[in-house]
Amino acid sequence: MSRNFKAASLAARLVENNNPNRSRRDADDDEDDEALFAELEEEIENGSNSSVREHGLQVLRAEMERMKHMQQNQYGVYSEITDEKEVVHVSAREPRCVVHFYHSKFARCEIMDKHLTKLAPKYPNTRFFRVFVENVPWLVEKLFIKVLPCVICFVDGIAKDRLVGFDELGNEDNFSPAILELRLSQSGVLKKESGSALDPLFKVSSSRHLKKDDDDEVFDL
Repeated sequence: MSRNFKAASLAARLVENNNPNRSRRDADDDEDDEALFAELEEEIENGSNSSVREHGLQVLRAEMERMKHMQQNQYGVYSEITDEKEVVHVSAREPRCVVHFYHSKFARCEIMDKHLTKLAPKYPNTRFFRVFVENVPWLVEKLFIKVLPCVICFVDGIAKDRLVGFDELGNEDNFSPAILELRLSQSGVLKKESGSALDPLFKVSSSRHLKKDDDDEVFDL
């Protein structure tokens, strides 16, 4: 395996954060990423073109910092926040949030959980989390939440849209995940990953290698 192709493979692995099967990370994952970063950094440093080498290292380090920030803030996963003040803080601070207000006794909330769990890894630029309504009484009253499940979309700290019950999803429990995705996208809360800053490095390395080888439930307040 050539050095350029190896670097491209490591870059692809390093920025892989949209895989639905990797909804959770542990210490081993972080250690693997650090090791891959170091190895890829070495590959770039050993490149023959000094200008490309310097630019590549800058891009790589910036990408690694971006990934760490997203991992620390639980982007790409569907999480739960139990503290009401933290819910307010996160929804106001983050640019895009999908917040599911749920109750553990409601079957349709469980269905919504299932779909959001699968949807979150597809949109690593959006925070996805759920909130147990009994933990956030002030928010429930302020946001006039009466029917569950209730999914509210926050964009730049403002509640832009909400999905109440399953009425807009065909009012059926077995609605298609694509319908939910389309409905949420109408609020502007979902933003597709435009591509990693490492993509150009990946493309160049790959090309070189190829050439060389030639019903709703009511929540009563």
